[in-house]
This record gives sequence, structure tokens and C-alpha cells, in this order.
Amino acid sequence: MSESPVELPTAEELAFESATLFASLAFGRLAEGSRDLEQARLAIDALKALVGVLPEERRQDLQSVVSNLQLAYASAAAAPE
Repeated sequence: MSESPVELPTAEELAFESATLFASLAFGRLAEGSRDLEQARLAIDALKALVGVLPEERRQDLQSVVSNLQLAYASAAAAPE
């Protein structure tokens, strides 16, 4: 019996999946109950870096997510503690 080779994801697929994970992390860290602005900023920066290497058809949707996260970050940073 020979084992079939494991199909590895492409770099594009991994970058996209990682970007969605960073987006989720950033949104979670901006939520009131679990707010951590430093972690949110790092996740947003990582997301921005990944968006820059994605093909155009995937980049557009995630660029909107980056913009929304940046607005949410600014709002959270300006909010009184």
C-alpha cells in the first residue's frame, strides 16, 4: 500500500487564511470586554502586510476590513478608559 501524497496548501491560500485570522484577532482585541490595543495594532499591522502580497481579487475585500479595523482602533484608542 502506498500512501498518497498530502496536498499542501498554496502560499496564497495560507496568506489569505492567516489574514482572516489576524482580522478576527484584531476585532476581538478591540471589543470592550477583551480590549488590548497593543495586540490589536500588531494584528492590524500583520493583516496589512499580508494583504499587500495577495492577488488583487482577494486584496480588495480584505482592504475594506483593514480600513474598518483602523477606524475601530482609532475609536477605541480615543475612548476614555
